[in-house]
Amino acid sequence: MTIHTGHPFPTPDDPVRRLRGRLGGAVSLWTAGGPDASRAGLTVTSWMVAAGAPGRLLGLLDPDADLTEALLGTGRGVVQLLSWADRGLAEAFAGTTPAPGGPWRMAGWTTTPHGPRLAHAATWAAVEVEADVEVGWSRLVTCRLDQLVVGDEHEPLVHRRGRFVPPAG
Repeated sequence: MTIHTGHPFPTPDDPVRRLRGRLGGAVSLWTAGGPDASRAGLTVTSWMVAAGAPGRLLGLLDPDADLTEALLGTGRGVVQLLSWADRGLAEAFAGTTPAPGGPWRMAGWTTTPHGPRLAHAATWAAVEVEADVEVGWSRLVTCRLDQLVVGDEHEPLVHRRGRFVPPAG
């Protein structure tokens, strides 16, 4: 893992990155792998839900990330929405802040057949990879929703213009 000393997207003159930053969105944590050292996770904000039967998640993942390798290698993963209280966890899995002992020690995890699941996540999905293609500097990974739990989100973690947006109120 690399800890960045500056902003993770240090190219304010890049109009594509500036546009993406203005879209904003819910912060998710994608995880895959077994209960041992093979597990991997990545904070992802470039993703969307496609309605259907079954529904699908589409994510733009870093092709060099351990998570991408683990997810494509196992064909399964878990996507969980993060809350405002999970800001540190999001930063640790994004590689933008140190996590002594690793980010896996920062929270409780439940082992599932699809990979590790954040024990306190109110909303999460177990997914199976259907396809992946190179898109720009990313891998567009399409996943089928195998199991979905949608809970109450009192203080969702939202990211916009390179920053977390504090909850209203």
